Formats: sequence, C-alpha cells, structure tokens
Amino acid sequence: MVSYLQVQNLTRSVGDKTLFKDLSFSIGEGQKVGLIAKNGTGKSTLLNILGGMDQADEGQIVFRNDLRVGYLEQTPCYPLDLTVIEACFWHGNETTNLIREYETCMASETQEGLQDILDRMEQQKAWDYETRAKTILSQLFITEFNKPLSQLSGGQLKRVALANTLIMEPDLLILDEPTNHLDLQMIEWLENYLSRSNVTLLMVTHDRYFLDRICSVILELDDETIYTYHGNYAYFLEQRAQRLEVARAEIARATNLYRTELDWMRRMPQARGHKARYREEAFYELEKQAHRRIEEQQVRLQMKSAYIGSKIFEAEYVSKAYGDLVLLKDFYYNFSRYEKLGIVGNNGTGKSTFVKMLLGLVKPDSGRFVVGETVRFGYYSQDGMQFDEQMKVIDAVRKTAEYVDLGGGQKLSAMQFLQHFMFSPQQQQNYIYKLSGGEKRRLYLCTVLMQSPNFLVLDEPTNDLDINSLQILEQYLKDFKGCVIIISHDRYFMDKVVDHLFVFKGDGVVKDFPGNYTQYREWEKLEPAPQKKQSTQNTRNTQSFQGERKRKMTFREKQEFQALGEEIDALEKEKSDIEAALSSGTLTTQEIIDMSKRLPVVNDLLDEKSMRWLELSEIE
Repeated sequence: MVSYLQVQNLTRSVGDKTLFKDLSFSIGEGQKVGLIAKNGTGKSTLLNILGGMDQADEGQIVFRNDLRVGYLEQTPCYPLDLTVIEACFWHGNETTNLIREYETCMASETQEGLQDILDRMEQQKAWDYETRAKTILSQLFITEFNKPLSQLSGGQLKRVALANTLIMEPDLLILDEPTNHLDLQMIEWLENYLSRSNVTLLMVTHDRYFLDRICSVILELDDETIYTYHGNYAYFLEQRAQRLEVARAEIARATNLYRTELDWMRRMPQARGHKARYREEAFYELEKQAHRRIEEQQVRLQMKSAYIGSKIFEAEYVSKAYGDLVLLKDFYYNFSRYEKLGIVGNNGTGKSTFVKMLLGLVKPDSGRFVVGETVRFGYYSQDGMQFDEQMKVIDAVRKTAEYVDLGGGQKLSAMQFLQHFMFSPQQQQNYIYKLSGGEKRRLYLCTVLMQSPNFLVLDEPTNDLDINSLQILEQYLKDFKGCVIIISHDRYFMDKVVDHLFVFKGDGVVKDFPGNYTQYREWEKLEPAPQKKQSTQNTRNTQSFQGERKRKMTFREKQEFQALGEEIDALEKEKSDIEAALSSGTLTTQEIIDMSKRLPVVNDLLDEKSMRWLELSEIE
C-alpha cells in the first residue's frame, strides 16, 4: 500500500497543557480513517496542523510527493462580501492559483510562459473548474451562485465550504466535523458520495452511523497515545472494550507488585551497602504503571426533575410564515406526559422556530400554544450560552446551582455533577477561555440540566460533543423522568432517545411518525408500494385530489426539447475542439486569446441549456 501521510513523533502544547506527545501514525492510499478522541485532547488542532493551518511544537509530517490535500475546517471562515461562486476561488489551492497565474499572464504585454501555464491548466483540468464548482454546489442544493455569503445560513455556508473542498478532487481529504450544521438530506448525500469515492479520507466526526458506514480504520487518541483499529466503528467498540479490560488487568498486577517493591524501597540498605540501581529504576516505572487510571464514565446519573402534571402543552391550529416561506399551517397537536419527541427535516423548514414559539420566544401568526402550569422548561439552544471567558468552570456552574437534587434525600455538589460530565477537578479550576469548543458546549449542557427542569428542549445538542459525552447524554435522557423535545441531525442519537418524530417537510407540512428515525426511513421506502396497483378511476381520483398529476409536454416544448439536444451536442463538440486546440501548441497568440475568451462562454451556454433540458425531461 502506497503511503500518503506519515506522522512522526508529533507534539503540541497549548500553554501548560500538553494536547498530544510523540504522536505517530500513517495513512495509506485508499484508506478511510476516522479519528476518535475526547473533547479537549486536540483533534481539531491535529487536523489544523495536517491541513497547514497550525504548527506542531515537535515532530515531522511527511506527505507523498505531489499529493493533493483538501481540508474542510470545523468552522469555515470567508469574507462575507464574497458571492457563493467567488468563495470557491477565494481559498488558495493549486488550481485556483494556476487560474490566477493564467489571468495575470494574459493581461501582460509579453505573455511570457503562457504555453507552460496552458499545459499545466490542461493537466489539472483547470478549464472546467467553475463548471465543476457549479455542479457540486447544485448537488448540495446551492443554486444561487451569485448570492452573497452574508445571506446564507450556517448550514448553507458549511455546504459552500464542503463544495470548495470537493471541487479540488483531492487525493487526501481531511474533514473536521463535516456533518455539523448539515441537515439529514445533506448528511446522507455526503455519506453516499464518500462511500462511492476512491478518495483517501481522514475525518473527525461524532456521527456514529457516518463513521460506521464509511470508515474502515479507526484511530483513537487516548492518554497521549494513538491506538489503531482495522475495522469500522462497531468493530472499534468491541476491540476497545477488550483493550481496556487487558489494561485494567495489567494495572491490577502492577499495583500488587508495587506494594511489594514499595516495602523493599522503604527498607534501609545494609551497612556499607546500597540498593541496586536497576531495581530502583524498575520501581519508578512500575509506580507509573500502577498509578494509571482508566477513565470510563460508567455511572448512570438519575436526577430528580420537578413534578409535571398531566397537562403538558397543546398546539391549537398554529400557523407561521415569513413572507412566502410557510413554516406551519393550522398545526394541531396535544403533547403527552413523559413523551420523548424528535424533530427532523431539512434546514429552513421551521424546526427551531417551532420550539421558539413553544417557549414564547417567537409569536405565531395565528393559533396559540397552551402550556400546563407545572411545566418547567430547560432550553439548550443552537446558538449556545455566552459565558464570561475569565470565569472558572466551577464558578460558572455554581452561578446556576450549588447542589443538584437526585431525589430520596440525595444531593450532588456542583463539583460532583461536573465530574459526571467528564470535567476533572483540575479542569474545573481552569478558566473558560482555555476550554475547547466541545468542552464549552458540554459546560452549557450542564448548566441547563442543573436547573432540574421537567421538560427539556434541546436544539442540536450533539454539535461539537465527543462520542463519550453523547453516550452520557443518551443515558441521561433515557432515564429522564419528564418530557423531551430534541432537534438533531444525529441519526444514531435520535434512534437511541426518541420514541416518535415530527418530520418537517416544508410548506407548512409536518408528518407525525410513531417511531425513531431509522424506522421512519424504512417506512418511507415502503410507503409508496401499495399505491402502485390501483384502478384507472381510483388513480385519476387520487391524482385529482392530491394535485399531483403531471402535465403533458406541449408541441412547442417538444420542438424545444429536440433542438436543445442538438445544441448541447454541438456545444460539447465545440468545447472539446477548443480544449484540444489550446493544448496542441500550434496556435498563435491571438488565437489562444480568442479561444480562451470563447471557452467560458461555451461552458455557460452548456450549463444553461443542460438545465433547461433537464427541466423539460421531467415533463411527460
């Protein structure tokens, strides 16, 4: 297997905290690798170093010669005055730099080195760069290419950044939390794209279905050491459990031997004698082994929630729209006691607006929410909580509550509660500005849960949380004695926690489904099957009722459709001829200029006519 990347003895510290030390691993051609680690251990920092955005303190990174690397950051940053298509050229990569070099050469008087640039552009398929950009953007449902980035949502901006990375057609693709802010439709598209692609992949993600279905190798960063598992996420879980069991047995043996050696170390040497140096050195190594700790969150945290009556909330024919965008239309629902509801749907269909109306943060256009008197909401918002960065972790939590009531007369202090959510006593004394993004989200979650609510409303709680944190949250929610509404694109998380779904389909349509997300997808595949065999009359009546009958193509449209096919063939031939001529090396300077101007015009015409051809092809 050809080695694409070798990491040798990599070390990185931030202040007095060592993120990783002497880290070594390699990635071979065609491997799809998932990196798993707890929040705050340096996953994003490691990817930033590999992507050239940061530097290590020590160590070496070796890429194969001429390797094309694409890197998607966790939080992409662009100047907001750029348009969508301009953003695809803004981040410097080999192809965009070559295009700029070509444009500079064309604008110069001498045009020195033009032939060399043309050869390289042909080799890198630079002529098709904008076309490829528009194609991938369209597949990601970004079709307004001239729309300013300032008008995009967080999910749309992430899709633009993803397209920007994929356009390069990299040999090695590095992705940091690629599913964050993407809706389920986009996550499934990306999952299928990466599964079919031959690209070599290294990614960090908390989406366990995504990991399981794509990755064939798992790297675990734990206790400043990398462990490699040659299998998917399910295989990793099995092998990791075995590794920890072996480690615990080794620690137990070391602890027993340590007691014996400690007694020997405490004894005074005989007169005119001294202790054996090799045995003293072995003792100190043994001491390190015996004092190792396997940090596993095994405790189930069952907290007492405030009493909740039988009346929860009733949505009475609620409607909400923003201009032509209809989010809810005459929506009615009576929420039950102890219900655990998941809300899914594409971005922009009104999921977050729905919970904000329930909480009274947004007013509906018509209808109302009637909330029971005993309901006590705990709201975890997508935007997150704004902490005082100069405050210590423990002080931020104590502002919410000093103690947490577990019921039965038992209480947990704020410090003990934080330990359940993997904040060690040492971390609790850290200032908040030292925390990673995932650790801040976990701290925010703690402040919400400490309020002892009886109705939790969680909007994208899984973003930026590591897998260990998700497992703790899943177990907490399953044991929670109250009501839960969760908006999430994490399919594994939803399957574990919720018992039914609201599926926001857009245009004010909400489907109430009695099951989890996987069950809904299976039902969705089977649902159209009974409708295939129907009498002609029943089909006609159903189509008339649902307004789904497809119209026939008019005579003029048939003529246009036929003409478009011929025009597209002619344009494709012209494009091929231009590209062949530009790479032939026989053209004069003026001919090169003329053809270079004509090529983007032909590409635009091809895009326009192909789009129209596709529209007409969908008509019967």
